[in-house]
Amino acid sequence: MEGEGFSRAGNVVRYHAGVTIPLTLQIRRLSSAHDLPLPCYMTSGAAGMDLYAAVHEDLRLEPGAIALVATGFEVAIPEGFEGQVRPRSGLAVRHGISLPNTPATIDSDYRGEIRVPLINLGREPFLVSRGMRIAQLVVSPVARVTWNEVQVLQTTDRGGKGFGHSGV
Repeated sequence: MEGEGFSRAGNVVRYHAGVTIPLTLQIRRLSSAHDLPLPCYMTSGAAGMDLYAAVHEDLRLEPGAIALVATGFEVAIPEGFEGQVRPRSGLAVRHGISLPNTPATIDSDYRGEIRVPLINLGREPFLVSRGMRIAQLVVSPVARVTWNEVQVLQTTDRGGKGFGHSGV
């Protein structure tokens, strides 16, 4: 398998060149999530697994407010990977609900509860209720960088032109 778009580190199979390999992660359900589903993909082509709110009572999120919402789960992300917690597009478009630090990163050595920082960018208060799908979790490989400090960088047509391809 190695050398054909795959690499192996211990018992973890990594993917590249657009090929995906199933990855099994450990997950621990906390008592606060006794009745909630595990994070799951909603369609066969979904990149992210939905995360559910493990609030005990409705949480009112006022416009401009930020709240850290529990999910009731702890996960063990394997070394060489990260968890990315991302907003749900439907909540963002319909209600202005997002994450203030998107994507939020879960490092491979973190073992605490996954908690989602939600921000209400909308104009109306928003209620977060128990079992509501509040965010998505994407597990992705991480490149480890070694710096090569130089005096001059390789040139490109764009050079140092501002933001976006037009240089604006």
